[in-house]
Amino acid sequence: MIIRIVKLSIVPDQISRFKAEFDWVSVLIRNFRGCSHLELLEDINVTGLVFKYSYWDEEKSRQDHQASEASKSTWSKVKPMFNAKAEAWSLTGVRQL
Repeated sequence: MIIRIVKLSIVPDQISRFKAEFDWVSVLIRNFRGCSHLELLEDINVTGLVFKYSYWDEEKSRQDHQASEASKSTWSKVKPMFNAKAEAWSLTGVRQL
């Protein structure tokens, strides 16, 4: 399993617009082959700092999603809302405690 964490810094006055776009695309992501979990997390102390947190069966499924037209289209809509470059990590579990 791959855990993907994407850190996004959103311009504060664009947060509600970003969330609306995420709500729409989250249905597509959740139904994409290989995705078993998706959530959007918001920092409690920093306005506009959000994290997209997802589980993928394998890295290829995640890459296929990232290369999909739906992902590219969404990215082009939300990227102008960022006030910093997105950061992303693909992780695998080592041990569950």
